[in-house]
Amino acid sequence: MSDTEIDPLRLDRMLCFAIYAAGHAFNRFYKPRLDALGLTYPQYLVLLVLWEQDGLSIKMLGERLILDSGTITPLVKRMETRGLMRRERDHEDERVVRVYLTEEGRALRQRALSIPLEVAGATDFDLDAIDQLRMALEQLREKLDAGPDDIAGPGER
Repeated sequence: MSDTEIDPLRLDRMLCFAIYAAGHAFNRFYKPRLDALGLTYPQYLVLLVLWEQDGLSIKMLGERLILDSGTITPLVKRMETRGLMRRERDHEDERVVRVYLTEEGRALRQRALSIPLEVAGATDFDLDAIDQLRMALEQLREKLDAGPDDIAGPGER
């Protein structure tokens, strides 16, 4: 490899490592804030979805969070035991289990409002810049989740 060529396998050039390292930084940043709410990060994500739309089915909740039912069901059960939500069978289809926030689950929203603002403050990004970064990461995930036939290799673009 010549001096002018960039080594594509250098760690500092790897997008996957940058995302991995940023993920760890986010976990360290969120942990004390979520501990103060008595929540784990996956529990926080469940609440974020239900604060948007209460009464979702377990299946729809899992789809929104990109989690399978084997992961989401025990998570919801733990949160139900804590009194943050309740599960109910759907009145029209008994096979469907819906999740509803309790008053305690709804009340946590007010206490969690500061977290996105703290992220903005810690990163020096305004909310618009954070939203642009989030959208770029969503596009990245969608492209990587696409089937192999949908992904163009080098020189095929």
